[in-house]
Amino acid sequence: MIEAGDRVLLAGEGREFWVKAGPGKLGTDKGQIELESIVGKEGGGIITTHSGAEFTIRIPRPTDFFAYGKRSGAPMLPKDIGLVIAYTGMNHNDDVLDAGTGSGIAAIYFGGVAKTVKTYEIRPEFSTLAMKNITEAKLPNVEAVAKDFLDAEGSFDVVHLDLQIQTEHVTHAFSLLRSGGYLACYTPFLEQMAIVVDAATPLFREVHTHELIEREMTRSKRGTRPSTSVSHSGYVTIARK
Repeated sequence: MIEAGDRVLLAGEGREFWVKAGPGKLGTDKGQIELESIVGKEGGGIITTHSGAEFTIRIPRPTDFFAYGKRSGAPMLPKDIGLVIAYTGMNHNDDVLDAGTGSGIAAIYFGGVAKTVKTYEIRPEFSTLAMKNITEAKLPNVEAVAKDFLDAEGSFDVVHLDLQIQTEHVTHAFSLLRSGGYLACYTPFLEQMAIVVDAATPLFREVHTHELIEREMTRSKRGTRPSTSVSHSGYVTIARK
């Protein structure tokens, strides 16, 4: 049941609106919606504007936080986050450390998969914003920590880094990982990827780098072809202890 303050997505009439249930009104070109009327409903319920237009209530998923959540910068793309989850085998038994929180989008994806997620962000204002997104995603297993990753302590099954990675970050990640655990490093440039590979190779049993490429297909009356938008986003290096 939806409570006051819960984040929801209203979809219908060719429109989507990212709103909070509770006091206030949402003005749309299809009429006004009383946001208080969302409270007490379930996902899939129908909200009607004063002019009779219907919108379906959607309970947000991580993809919606990527599309609509407040951002402090450019988050990793869903396809890149998915590769990290797949190649580390992240699952409900895992304790995950994420560093370079940003807006918290990767941590939200990880929180839906792993047992616990602790995400480190050296910039307090970014960590605060990320925690708001995480709270709205209703993930009590995810904790945002406003500290340098190099100050992190504990024992983890997966360590994920999305920051300006230096050799000391890789070395510290190795010390935090349990035997058989994985380090995943996202790097946008080849030079940063090389730093990760050179630092990880002497420490880890396996080190593999993957280029992140995706091509969306478009279809029209003329035919079907790949989108002309840029398909490359960066590199993920996976290393197993």
